[in-house]
Amino acid sequence: MSSRGVARAAGRWSAVGGACLLLAGCGNEQDALAPKSHQATDIARLFWWMMGIAWVGLALVVALILLAWRRAHRRPGHDVKEGEKLGFRVVIGAGIVMPIVLISALFVVGDIFVIKTTQAPAQGATELTVEVTGHMWWWEVRYPGTDAVTANELHIPVRTPVRVNVRTADVIHSFWVPRLNRTIDMMPGKTNSIELFADAVGRYRGQCDEFCGLQHAHMAFYVYADPPRVFKRWLDAQSRPAAATGGPGQQVFFSSSCANCHAIRGTKASGYVGPDLTHVGSRPYLAALTITNTRKNLAHWIVDSQDVKPGNQMPNIRLSQTRLQALVSYLEGLK
Repeated sequence: MSSRGVARAAGRWSAVGGACLLLAGCGNEQDALAPKSHQATDIARLFWWMMGIAWVGLALVVALILLAWRRAHRRPGHDVKEGEKLGFRVVIGAGIVMPIVLISALFVVGDIFVIKTTQAPAQGATELTVEVTGHMWWWEVRYPGTDAVTANELHIPVRTPVRVNVRTADVIHSFWVPRLNRTIDMMPGKTNSIELFADAVGRYRGQCDEFCGLQHAHMAFYVYADPPRVFKRWLDAQSRPAAATGGPGQQVFFSSSCANCHAIRGTKASGYVGPDLTHVGSRPYLAALTITNTRKNLAHWIVDSQDVKPGNQMPNIRLSQTRLQALVSYLEGLK
């Protein structure tokens, strides 16, 4: 193949590769280019402006390269100096002045407008504040002023600004719900804040955006934007202690190591190493969205959590089938 053919083939494959990279993050639950809040819309709009300007810049560079190639292959004896003044102006204008103007414009738009719309509201400026703590590798969610505590799911009323205070219990994490707002770091010893606002009722996936160890990829959560009445009913239900189911399953819970790490409000279990299990039976997922909350998965998680999520802090618990099924029944009843 000639050098010209090689160049054309390389150009085609570069275009295909660029398109694949552009579309790789689209169409899933964490698609930042499908915003559902005014903050995420501003971020997506800024991205498209930056992408458009970058493509224009690339086209300009390619055009200049082609122009230089064409001039270099003109017929012998041609006076190549006749366009030097024009070439100098193009280099100064397109290579120096235009980038300065465009970069300055993007800086002004991003720094003055987008950052202002995505920053956290002032303390007390919202009717609802939620506290989120990142653990290796799950999320603890609390609603100040109530007894509600949950894990790996965050409920908010739709079309209502909510201040979310985030912190970490161990290493650096990042809190990110791509369709609702930007990412925010969770630093040891420091509390940061961000606003969540959902335009529409729905479920929005969030993810830790800072590598934090072996199970970083399995540290996800859902934000549920509910109608205000539905949210109030959910919060009231989550604030209540667990139903006193008792029975052999509860005896297994306290006689094994479960009560050392987990809390169940309404009982003497008050552990804080693992998630609060007061209403674990009503959660659709376990292990920070790693598995669905079915009877089979719950039993597998109890006896062999390291197979499901290697490196997590929950030890494998060896139980007979009778005791295991009793414990699973007890936990399923915590709704």
